[in-house]
Amino acid sequence: MDWLKPKTLAGWMVALPMAVVLIYYAFFAADRYVSESVISVRTSGENVNPIPGLAMLAGVSPPAREDVLYLQTYIHSLDMLKHLDGKFDLRLAYGQPLLDPVYRLFPGVSQEWFHWYFQNRVELDFDEVSSLLTVRVDGFTPEFAQAVNAEILSQSERFVNEISHKLAREQMAFADEELRKARDRYQQAKSRMVAFQNKHGLLDPQAQAQATATLSTQLEGDLARKEAELKALLSYLQEDSHQVVALRNEVAALKAQLAEERARVAGSGSNGRLNALAAQFQDYILDAGFAEDAYKLALATVESTRIEATRKLKGVVVVEAPTRSETAEYPQRAYNLITLLVALSLIYGITRLVIATLHDHRD
Repeated sequence: MDWLKPKTLAGWMVALPMAVVLIYYAFFAADRYVSESVISVRTSGENVNPIPGLAMLAGVSPPAREDVLYLQTYIHSLDMLKHLDGKFDLRLAYGQPLLDPVYRLFPGVSQEWFHWYFQNRVELDFDEVSSLLTVRVDGFTPEFAQAVNAEILSQSERFVNEISHKLAREQMAFADEELRKARDRYQQAKSRMVAFQNKHGLLDPQAQAQATATLSTQLEGDLARKEAELKALLSYLQEDSHQVVALRNEVAALKAQLAEERARVAGSGSNGRLNALAAQFQDYILDAGFAEDAYKLALATVESTRIEATRKLKGVVVVEAPTRSETAEYPQRAYNLITLLVALSLIYGITRLVIATLHDHRD
């Protein structure tokens, strides 16, 4: 067959595709400029390892790795696309080169196709060792590519700040709520103790009981001495003598006073027994002391949480600001043409070999 002849086959398989691609690159392909930036995420107060590879050798991921991976996902997200489209009208900007059928964005495409197109225009390269993220944005003008790259960095900073501040706010809200509960418990414990004091008219039942017990011991001593004096007087005086009667009255008064004091400690009365009141008051003191300790701990926790949250606030570190390209990086015409010529030549050679093999078998 004529179309299997070497010259004809070479024309169809090599010359024609090369001619089509040459025409495309000469008359239709639009220049694309690339703006590049390098960023990372760091935590305030973070100790950066002076040897980037040391953490990886030790089997530990660099501190910023997960945060940068989250940021990488966000940059390629639909939310980022919607924000950039609202600010730069990406559909119109990427649809400008009307003659380029390969890299232009056609009007009316679906959201999914638009998202895929955007992800191909924004190239992200994450370095596992240094945790650096390289952002490469290509556009049909250098100003547009640089502006989009700068806005991506601005939104990345907002995204990281929002996440870290949200976590800090949640931690502080939890600590403040625990402090409020501890303060309420402390106030309630003190209120119960004051109400108990007001109800029984005692500032400190424990001290009152101790003072009453001391007074009872003193009265017992005085009573013993007076009874001894009375026995001594009765040894040489009559029962109705003035001194004996007076001493008997003192002994009776001491006994009555001692009985009254003992009743106050262990007896029953309108205000209750002092020993029982002291035991109750001790419970109130323990509750108030425990609530006070919890309140102090909550205060320390709030301050510690505030310091820790501030120390762990995260931010985007711009290692290299968005560049403005002076020459178009794409399309790489010479490289692509040479690569295509080599590939087509290989395919042509394989095809010629297959045809020659089939002819040999037929003969």
